[in-house]
Amino acid sequence: MNNTAKLLLIPALLACAGLAQAQTAGSILVRAGATTITPNVSSGDLTPPSLVGTKSSIGSSTRLSGGITYMVDDNIALDLPVAIPFEHDISGDGAILGVGKIGTVKALPATLVAQWRFFEPTATFRPYVGAGLTYAAFFGARSTSTLTAISGGTPSNPTTLSVESKWAATVQLGATAQLGGGWFLDANYTYTPLSTRTTLSTGQTLDAKLDPSSFSLAVGMKF
Repeated sequence: MNNTAKLLLIPALLACAGLAQAQTAGSILVRAGATTITPNVSSGDLTPPSLVGTKSSIGSSTRLSGGITYMVDDNIALDLPVAIPFEHDISGDGAILGVGKIGTVKALPATLVAQWRFFEPTATFRPYVGAGLTYAAFFGARSTSTLTAISGGTPSNPTTLSVESKWAATVQLGATAQLGGGWFLDANYTYTPLSTRTTLSTGQTLDAKLDPSSFSLAVGMKF
């Protein structure tokens, strides 16, 4: 191949390289990484009989996570995050602040988000915004002896608890950065205004706004 032919091939090769990186219509983006969920709790009071002002707080949890994104067109995408179930510690707050952990609960948020991705499909950096729906499934709740003592249970009849699963809206802000060879880095933040109710085996209930925020960081491949 002579030098002129080689020069003529350069633009075509560059175009093919750009297409390999492009998040174009029909592309599927698969990612894996980690997510931290941080509840922003505003707790009500545990219903009587209980000490006035008995509240709770819920700790953060980090798990392996990932997701699949389908590019509907060059800018609109549907995103399905996935993760290992999160486990959150429930601690005393308000009038019982300082008693420590009173229980744990597992959570698995199932979310579907519609995204708008800015810039051209071949852009190295593409920020995006999204909105969707989350089903927050709570399961595997366990109590401690501290909760039993606070709620009037006994060692022979310990207090148990359950947390209601709920539907809620979710908003998202994120960005992808192309790394070459079809690989990309993805980071996103989500917020879900979520309220739920915890019910004890003693019949007492506690309503709380959880309003969790999450941050995810992942590496992915475009197919």
